[in-house]
Amino acid sequence: MFIDHAKIYVKAGDGGAGALSFHTEKYITNGGPDGGDGGNGGNVVFVAAKNLTSLQNFRFKHKFIAENGVKGGNRKMYGRCGEDLEIGVPVGTVIKNADTGAVIADFTEDGQKVVVAHGGKGGLGNMHYANSIRQAPQFATPGTPGEEVNLYVELKLIADCGLVGFPNAGKSTLLSVITRAKPKIADYPFTTLEPVLGVVSNDDFSYVIADIPGIIEDAHQGAGLGHDFLRHIERTRLLVHVVDVSGSEGREPIDDFNAINHELKEFSAELAARPQIVVANKCDAAEPEAVEKFISEVKKLGYEDVFVISAAGRIGLKELTDKITEMVSKLPPTVLHDIINSDEKTYKFEEAKKYDIEIEGKVYVVKGAWIKKIFNSTNFEDTESTNFFQRTLEGAGVFEELRRLGIKEGDTVRIEDLEFDYFD
Repeated sequence: MFIDHAKIYVKAGDGGAGALSFHTEKYITNGGPDGGDGGNGGNVVFVAAKNLTSLQNFRFKHKFIAENGVKGGNRKMYGRCGEDLEIGVPVGTVIKNADTGAVIADFTEDGQKVVVAHGGKGGLGNMHYANSIRQAPQFATPGTPGEEVNLYVELKLIADCGLVGFPNAGKSTLLSVITRAKPKIADYPFTTLEPVLGVVSNDDFSYVIADIPGIIEDAHQGAGLGHDFLRHIERTRLLVHVVDVSGSEGREPIDDFNAINHELKEFSAELAARPQIVVANKCDAAEPEAVEKFISEVKKLGYEDVFVISAAGRIGLKELTDKITEMVSKLPPTVLHDIINSDEKTYKFEEAKKYDIEIEGKVYVVKGAWIKKIFNSTNFEDTESTNFFQRTLEGAGVFEELRRLGIKEGDTVRIEDLEFDYFD
């Protein structure tokens, strides 16, 4: 199965906690604090790989979590940093924030790397908090949590030329005879259920051509395979519009031509304005008058490049491929996607809120992963450690938020399993 879009959750590793320890060695008294720092958490990194052709890796796995940093040790030993989690995606993949729709990365080159979630910083060991007054600090700081985000991953094939047209117009047959691609070919609609790429070599120039299936009337609204495959022609330089001029499906060829162009325009005005070559296919099964009528009507619409061919009968193929080669070689690359600020190497996520405050009866409950880590790293039997805990809460705006919620002196505040009375 061809997988070209997926919604996933990624989380960078948490930073390791700083260590609380004191130097102990024979014949050395009062060795002092020697708790080392925790290691940083691993980043989540996406890497473009040309050998990948679909998002198959996301078919069954939707959660990706990088390694946490290791806690610091005694004797000023630093904890090991968590390893980065690298996730391979095909060239042509676009990554968006699933909650906001903001474009985070657009992979256009093999080997391109983008950090989408940064690992948390390691906490500081108690060796950092020693000074002339506080010579034996009884506390260390926890690591900060890694960034986490829901992502929408979308693949848009990078091809120089895209074949469009109604099902059974002969696109797959045309691709099979001008390239080495082997698409499934049958005499019923929707034979092709996934895009197929092929390479055309003409003299010393080659280019990629894609058979884009599933476009019918109301495709821009999701009919047929609709949006699933319209996205794959957004990046093409040139469109080759294949029309069955034999009328074998019981429709007028010019109606098919206009219907497909209408869907392209409704999906993207920019896409509809892309250079287009018109191909009147199955000419060997069509009446000459019908072919001439189609050519005349198409040229009245302003399309000068109309080629009469039979892909199955291999009629008129050289003239067509020569024209495609000429146009592709001259056309500039298309704009790939929304422009990402070049000053920012990675996407900057909004900082997650460190805590939440809920009122349960007359008790103000402060909760959250960050608060829990600060709480667990505090020695409440030590005055200096407790004072540091209070200053940390003050710096994070906890007390200001409590006052905004209407707390009064004597009210109860709960953090984890500790309750205390609030005094301003």
